[in-house]
Amino acid sequence: MHPRRQFLHVLTMAATMLGLRPGSVFAQSTAADAKTAADAARAAPGPVVLSTWDFGAAANAAAWRVLSQRGSALDAVEAGARVPEADPANHSVGLGGYPDRDGRVTLDACVMDHLGNLGAVACLEEIVHAVSVARRVMEQTPHVLLVGEGALRFAEAQGFARQNLLTPAAEQAWREWLRTANYQPIPNREQMRRAPASSLPPAHQILPGAGPANHDTIGILALDHQRHLAGACTTSGMAFKLPGRVGDSPISGAGLFVDGEIGAATATGVGEECLRICGSHTVVELMRQGQTPEQACKQAVERIARRYNPPRNDLQMAFIALHHDGRIGAYALQTGFTYAVTDASGTRQIAAPSLI
Repeated sequence: MHPRRQFLHVLTMAATMLGLRPGSVFAQSTAADAKTAADAARAAPGPVVLSTWDFGAAANAAAWRVLSQRGSALDAVEAGARVPEADPANHSVGLGGYPDRDGRVTLDACVMDHLGNLGAVACLEEIVHAVSVARRVMEQTPHVLLVGEGALRFAEAQGFARQNLLTPAAEQAWREWLRTANYQPIPNREQMRRAPASSLPPAHQILPGAGPANHDTIGILALDHQRHLAGACTTSGMAFKLPGRVGDSPISGAGLFVDGEIGAATATGVGEECLRICGSHTVVELMRQGQTPEQACKQAVERIARRYNPPRNDLQMAFIALHHDGRIGAYALQTGFTYAVTDASGTRQIAAPSLI
């Protein structure tokens, strides 16, 4: 089929079957809305950016400013990721992130472009914008990953200023945790809320990942006017983790993976679960095999879920994916995960479908 005729066919089917609604209204959507957004992106010829969680809309706004000026996807994802990194109210990314069990805030981040160029840092301290340091690793060194003191020295050599990342609010939360936690980290502690007393057995009254104010790793993916893909992922990691712990966020193929010929994916949730299945790489490879972005994300989540019988309700794991043709998709282990999508029609906050 002629490319123009194929495009018109897809556009007509999307409009007819899905009832697309233009505009820039932020809306909490259902799983059906997620499918609508995915198919809308497939029909749209322009760029698109998507990112994890409720703070993704602010990150998307910064990324979209780059894309709308015909900037690169790589510049866009870096600009977007820097927004939550600099937000002291966000307790799982950058400044204000919850510390490890010894009270030290350590950051993990990575960036990747459509050519497979990659840079990452792990256990980085006293630098707000870990994502930008990761990009410098990619562009200024022959390496892929720098960690700890070496990453900090490199950042300083590149002109990044040191800053205390432990805010008063994060320090207070850490000191309160120390009094009751028996010095053990709790997965997704920064996301926990109380469930209604009547809804769950007493042993499961605390649920992660189930409210609009939840914060976790931000993963951000973009497709630019040149049809190039890029992604970024940045986090302060699991709240009150063991010193030296590194999750999936800075690991290529786990927290983030980009293949310019196929698509990109990024993850959020308990990093250990994602590392066990090389989650983002798995999603991209499933798209290579012909799965839609949503189908690929769902199959990755199902692989994680199969490890546990009965299913665990004390962890969250979710993926978002962007095909090189503009299609998008997402899936989560538990309800409560949302992601933001921005294209020429505006920004939508979408509730991802989930297994539980």
